[in-house]
Amino acid sequence: MGHSARLQLVGRVTYYLGWISLICGGLFHLKVGQSLFVAMNLSKRNLFEASVVCFIICIASQLRMDASEAEQASSAPVKSAVAA
Repeated sequence: MGHSARLQLVGRVTYYLGWISLICGGLFHLKVGQSLFVAMNLSKRNLFEASVVCFIICIASQLRMDASEAEQASSAPVKSAVAA
């Protein structure tokens, strides 16, 4: 598994975790399954913070993946010119 593939995987996982925690926060706000979240000692604020952190990690992973792909694309002609 390459570097960009791992970054893409991290980005996808954190993206979906962010949405899941955001939806759970909405359900907690609407008092749907509130006893479950109270039993886990989670508040609305904790769920919101978790979703924000997941989205920030997702964005950072995507930006790093794009930067590494651009770096690999720009270094490919240099490597072929050195080999010739």
